[in-house]
Amino acid sequence: MSILKQHRCPSRSLTHIPTSPRLHLVARLTCSATTTTTKPKSSQNQLVIEPRLETKPDSITPIIPSVGPPLSNDPSLQSTWSHRAWVASGCTTLFFSLAKTVTGAADTHMWFEPIVGGYVGYVLADLLSGVYHWGIDNYGDATTPIFGSQIEGFQGHHKWPWTITRRQFANNLHALARSITLTVLPIEILCNDPVIQGFVIVCAGCIMFSQQFHAWSHGTKSKLPPLVVALQDAGVLVSRSQHSAHHRPPYNSNYCIVSGVCNEFLDKNKVFEALEMIIFFKLGVRPRSWSEPGAEWIEEMDEAQSQVTVH
Repeated sequence: MSILKQHRCPSRSLTHIPTSPRLHLVARLTCSATTTTTKPKSSQNQLVIEPRLETKPDSITPIIPSVGPPLSNDPSLQSTWSHRAWVASGCTTLFFSLAKTVTGAADTHMWFEPIVGGYVGYVLADLLSGVYHWGIDNYGDATTPIFGSQIEGFQGHHKWPWTITRRQFANNLHALARSITLTVLPIEILCNDPVIQGFVIVCAGCIMFSQQFHAWSHGTKSKLPPLVVALQDAGVLVSRSQHSAHHRPPYNSNYCIVSGVCNEFLDKNKVFEALEMIIFFKLGVRPRSWSEPGAEWIEEMDEAQSQVTVH
């Protein structure tokens, strides 16, 4: 009579390095030994591998959040005290420049020349807004020094143009107000000529408020102040119909956003297209308007405005 004894080793796990970052293969190792008292035999070791799959979260692949338009209460649309301070500084600078113009014109009994200077400043401001708008629409990206954030902002504006109407006043104007303060203040201190002051006050004022004129051109007529609608219809401010053409393919016209008075001349004579050719042949840089519009240019509808309530 033989007595058989079986000894089972405790189970252990051998974890193999997975070839996939998501799947881990775990092997179960079982060791068994069989002995007898009558016929001694060498122990037989059996290795049993039981594959088992375990799913673990992938810590390598990053989670990319969905990108969408800023919400109405997004901090990027709100004004800060710093924004308000710069806008107040810009308005104060313009006010003193206007006062100096009026005082100088009264002292010299010269009114016509400062008015002409102001009109030239008004037209030049529209032209400069178009040149600037054309440049950041077609060249550079978010990493461009100095202008990177503005280029990125205008790219987002093409995708969600209606968000500009949700920006608070100081949030929309503070960057231009800072530039106007630092530029106009030295001229105001050093110059006493009412003609130059008349040119400066109108040109600087139109540039500083150009982003507000721009926002109004995206507004709904029923929600705009009647005076603004009247100025748009009269062509004093850029109109909604004129600027809407800029947001349609091929996105290469109607860049001016003060009054739009320069748009017809610039587009009809292909001024910006000529500049693009010069830059391309001299520097080898292609403007974005030469390529098919990417996803960042395709306008998305405002879901809040597109919802229709049926009573």
